[in-house]
Amino acid sequence: MQQKLKRYKKEFEFSYCLGVYPTLELINSRPGSIQAVLLHSKGSFNKGIEKIRHLAGNQQIEIIENDRLVEKLAIRGNTYAIGVFKKFHTELDANQNHLVLVSPSSMGNLGTIMRSMLGFGIKDLALIEPTSDPFDPKVIRASMGAVFHMRFQKYRSFTDYWGVHTKHAIYPFMTDGKIALPEVNFTSPAALVFGGEAPGLGEEYHQFGTSIRIPQADAVDSLNLAQSVGIALYQFWVKNNP
Repeated sequence: MQQKLKRYKKEFEFSYCLGVYPTLELINSRPGSIQAVLLHSKGSFNKGIEKIRHLAGNQQIEIIENDRLVEKLAIRGNTYAIGVFKKFHTELDANQNHLVLVSPSSMGNLGTIMRSMLGFGIKDLALIEPTSDPFDPKVIRASMGAVFHMRFQKYRSFTDYWGVHTKHAIYPFMTDGKIALPEVNFTSPAALVFGGEAPGLGEEYHQFGTSIRIPQADAVDSLNLAQSVGIALYQFWVKNNP
């Protein structure tokens, strides 16, 4: 590998996959994007490292054993493997159900949401700018490699997304949504729309499709974004897989 590796920055053309399990997901899902795999000596007895060595050998992926470099690039300790990969381009499948996130700011939430999406059968994610960087190593780690199975695409505004995917039934999730989630009969292809962590969706989203609220106790104003999305995805899964 020729380029000098530094701590990740958004403008890089490549990114890092931190951890044994996410790196295995990277090798299995997108081997053509991998530039190298870095290994730390402390992981020499880790069974996942053995699998990485085996799979990398089969795919002729370069392995670099360098403790100092792994420690330099890792966000936290106990990182035994790092996959270095070129960023890839994906587009949404116009015939599939979508999740739409309007200006998500938490990288941890974004990664967790990706993993929940994969668990409940939705692989298409629209990100309305400004948005967290889906290629940030913190997002990738929180997703546990689910990001490598996703199709995601950025849009400048929700109306830009809406203008392209006109056949999708729009379901904005709002604290004052008109219909309670358990009462909704979804139409596919559907677009489940959520606002960012702090502001949520503005009042103008009532004009788009059918607004939905998640019933909850009065002890809190609203739920965490990743929790709300997880609840919605589960209910959507149940409705479509009776």
